[in-house]
Amino acid sequence: MVFRALIDPAATGGVGVAFTDRDGALPTASASDLVRESSGWLRVDARADLGVARWRGLGFHEVVGVDQVHGDAVVVVDERLIADGVSELPRADALVSRLPGVGLVIRTADCLPVALADPHAGVVGVAHAGRRGLDVGVLARTVSVMRGLGARRLRAWIGPGICAQCYEVDAPLADEFVARHPLARATTRWGTPALDLLGVALGQLADAGVEVEVIPGCTREDADLFSHRRDGAAAGRQAAIAWLMVPGGASAGPADS
Repeated sequence: MVFRALIDPAATGGVGVAFTDRDGALPTASASDLVRESSGWLRVDARADLGVARWRGLGFHEVVGVDQVHGDAVVVVDERLIADGVSELPRADALVSRLPGVGLVIRTADCLPVALADPHAGVVGVAHAGRRGLDVGVLARTVSVMRGLGARRLRAWIGPGICAQCYEVDAPLADEFVARHPLARATTRWGTPALDLLGVALGQLADAGVEVEVIPGCTREDADLFSHRRDGAAAGRQAAIAWLMVPGGASAGPADS
């Protein structure tokens, strides 16, 4: 496989969303997997050795990523940013845009990948929502920036992350986090304290008035997905990609998906 889920822009009013499995993923945890030698952006056909080569035909011509730091910073990808490029990837955990044909990418290996869109308004975004990102409000911040760009009726798709029964943490951390986010309370399958990141994300998006679809799967349990908890430093990163279809462009559907 290449994609755990692939949502055709023709079915959404012009927004494409893809969540890769490990076959369509980026091979390491390094943000440099998203950097070209000549600029800070990676074109889809730039490096055939990456899983990104398998994204051809999805309907975008440029791929934009960030250097993820588990915060709430949001990068707005506009014409100037694409034209000028960058010398290094911005340090952020979400991207939003109104540009057709630009694939916005975040990378995960247990944290939640979240794609958001208002197809009618022509606004799309992606967010990297792990424990620390959820704690500092990365989803609310992303929604706020998207609404500032004109989004009104947002929907979201949450891709596979580590499930509540697998995300073990020590008791003090669990108590501290649950005090701020009661929906996080969970217990592992083996009876120790855990956190429910999906429950927190669903609650935060509901509070923001966002309709949500969940793509099932636990990264720790599913061998077709990378997991930092299971694989350690050897883990690559799944990609979550969201894009606006170029008017008149082809629908999603690469030949090897």
